[in-house]
Formats: sequence, C-alpha cells, structure tokens
Amino acid sequence: MTKDNPLGYEPLPQLLKKFAVPSIIAMLVSSLYNIVDQIFIGQGVGYLGNAATNVAYPLTTICMAIALLIGIGSASRFSLYLGAGEKEKAARVVGNAFLMMLVGGIAYTVLVELFLRILLTAFGATPDVMPYAESYTRITALGMPLLIVTNGMSNLARADGSPKYSMVCMLLGAVINTILDPVFIFVFGWGVAGAAWATVIGQFFSFLAAVQYLGRFQHVQLRREMFRLSPQESIRIASLGMSSSLNQLAITLVQIVLNNSLTYYGAASEYGTDIPLAASGIVMKTNAILLAVIIGISQGSQPIVGFNYGARQYDRVRGIYKLAVSCCVAVGSVGFVLFEFFPTQIISIFGTGDALYFEFAVKFMRIFLMMIFINGVQMISSNFFAAIGKPVKGMVLSLTRQVLFLIPLLLILPLRWGMDGILFSGPVADFAAFVTTVLLIRHEMKHIRALEEAQKA
Repeated sequence: MTKDNPLGYEPLPQLLKKFAVPSIIAMLVSSLYNIVDQIFIGQGVGYLGNAATNVAYPLTTICMAIALLIGIGSASRFSLYLGAGEKEKAARVVGNAFLMMLVGGIAYTVLVELFLRILLTAFGATPDVMPYAESYTRITALGMPLLIVTNGMSNLARADGSPKYSMVCMLLGAVINTILDPVFIFVFGWGVAGAAWATVIGQFFSFLAAVQYLGRFQHVQLRREMFRLSPQESIRIASLGMSSSLNQLAITLVQIVLNNSLTYYGAASEYGTDIPLAASGIVMKTNAILLAVIIGISQGSQPIVGFNYGARQYDRVRGIYKLAVSCCVAVGSVGFVLFEFFPTQIISIFGTGDALYFEFAVKFMRIFLMMIFINGVQMISSNFFAAIGKPVKGMVLSLTRQVLFLIPLLLILPLRWGMDGILFSGPVADFAAFVTTVLLIRHEMKHIRALEEAQKA
C-alpha cells in the first residue's frame, strides 16, 4: 500500500505543500464568506450591521463544528483504512458519512429557524442589533446543510488524494458570493438580507460541485449498498472528529461569553454596548483569516499523518508533525506583526466609525491577539491526535485554550480590571494552552519513538 499511494513515499515537504496549499485556500475561502459580508455590510449598512453578523456568527461556527465532526472524523477513518489496505471499509465510511452530513444539516437548520430569537438573544443581540441579526440569520440558516456537505466532502476528497478538487468546491461559492454581495446590497438595496442571499447562493453551487465527487473517488469504488447510516460507524466517525468539532464549539461558547461580557462591561464604560460588540466581531473575523491558514495546514497534514500511522511508518509521522508546527509558527509570527503594527489599517477595511470605535478596536486587536504566534501549535496537535486514532487526547487538548482557560478568565479578570480584564484574558489563555500542548505532545512523541524502536527490533 505504501508503494501504491504517494502518501507513503513522497518527500514530506512536497506532500505537505501538495495537500496543505489547496486546503489553506479552501479554508480561506470559507472564512471569506463572512469577511466579505462584513466588509460590504459595514460599507452599506454601518456598524450595527457588523454587530448583527457578529451576533449571528456563533451559528456559523456551530455549523462548522458539525461539518468538522463528520468531515475530519470520516477522513481520519478513511485514511487509516487506506493505510492498512482495507479499501472496502474505507468506502463504507464515505457512504455513512455522506448520510450523516445530510441528516445533521437538515436537523440543524430546523432547530435554528425554530429558536432563532432565543439564540440571538443568548448570543448578545441588543434591541438595536436584533432586527438586522434576525433578517440575516433567517436566510443564512437555509444554507447550513449545503455548508456541512461541502466541507465534509472536501475533507474526504482531500483524504482521497484530491486536495485541488476540495479547493475548487469552496472557491466556486466564494467567487459567486463576492460578485453577488455588492449587487444585492448596493444595487438592489436589500441590506443584510442581500448579503445573506449572496452567501446561500454561493453555498448552493459549492454543494453541487462537492456532491459530484461521490462518483470520482480514486482509491475506493462506491456502490449503492454502501450508503447506509450505521449507528456504530457514526459513533466511530464522530469520535475521531470530536476534537476538531469541540474546538469549533468552544469558539462558539467563547463568542457567546465574550459578546455578553463586552455588552455588560461596555455599558459601564465610555464605549457603550454596541461599539465593543461591533469591534470584537471585526477583530475575531480578521483573526479567523489567520486561523484558516493554520487549520488548512492542519487539515493538509491529516491524511499524511493518518496514512503513515496506519502503515506504521512512524518516522514520517513525526516528521510531518514537526514540519506542520514549524509552518504554523511562521504564519502566526506574520499575523503578530500585522495585528500589532497595522491594526488601524486592517480595521478601516471594514467600514467607518467614530474615534471611540477605532480606539477600542485597535486596543482590542493588539491585546487580545498578542500571543497569536503560538496558537497554531495547539490546533495542529489536537488534530494530530485525531489523525492517529486517539480522539480522547485530541478532545482534551482542543478544550484547553477555549473552555478550560479562556472562558474562566473572561469571567474572572473583568471583576478586577473591567474591560481590560476581557482583553488580557486572550493572551493569558493562549500561553497556558501552549504549555499544556507541549507537555502532551512530548509524552506522545516518546510513545511513537518506542513503537518505532519495537518495530526495528
């Protein structure tokens, strides 16, 4: 199997470039759905429109959590089976995963539509922001099943050795969304609803392209009887995708706590409630662009790690992990320079505001993202554990930064330092998560070296 599949013998830098670059582009494109909406809404509607998309953003991250639960989990099982030479089992993983995507997407849309106002209130919507947020989300919720299938199938296509196809799927929708956004917002005058419809239409065309890959798998042959929803297989898929999914859910939980903390402490400050809400949305979505690159590297390394671990080529497993981490630290360092030295220029892209708005947004970006250069280590490592079939460790690691450290700090530090306590909770949590990651990875690498030595003996 290692001779038949380039994952087992091609040079690691060449492989990572081949798989990570299309994955990075696909993730950037996915992030651009929200960024493009934010830019055009900021220019056409104003900062209340930006605040509305910020309030609605947790629903998108929950949707992405479902997509990663199924997509990363099924891609990990698919890679492990391919590495072990079990193509029939790999094919059944695909069929089961596709049905999971459809069922999960439809169920999520129904729940969002039924409980939308309750959810938006919980996410921090103020009375002024609520009409914009509800108008935007009623429409974007319709595209949630499309987004889940597209992202899930993109992970499987990448694991099958077709990273460029997954990139094209995402790129198609983003281009359509970018073209339609200014037309619907400025020409038709639809405001936030126009941005929402542009997003859904773009997602529909990405969905069509993703579904077509079911007939194009290179390493397995799909038959009708393989499209069955097995509870046992679904649980196994979910277990391997849990760490990536929990990381997204944790981001959602952080967003909810952050939004409510900003409005609460903002009301007692000179900034008021809406300025911190709008500014944090821009900062978090700008950071999402950098995280998209890091996640792209992580996803690009996943099939390489999974295949070689399944094939017991442990030296290649260690090598690809070190290479991926090095790339993420380099990317994070670039982000650090941009966020610390050019925050005003970045924030200005998303529309205008008064002096207080820019003052808070610049301060938020510089302090909250201070430790961005080490964030990628934790994300790469949690996905690494899932790729080698150890979902519990990946799950624990994915929860460290967001749930174990950041949320408690967001609740505790402001009691003493007010708004500044909210801002400094970010870098403190980042550093604590980094130290935890180093300890867990050192232990796992010792275990992998022991397996390697035992194999040689």
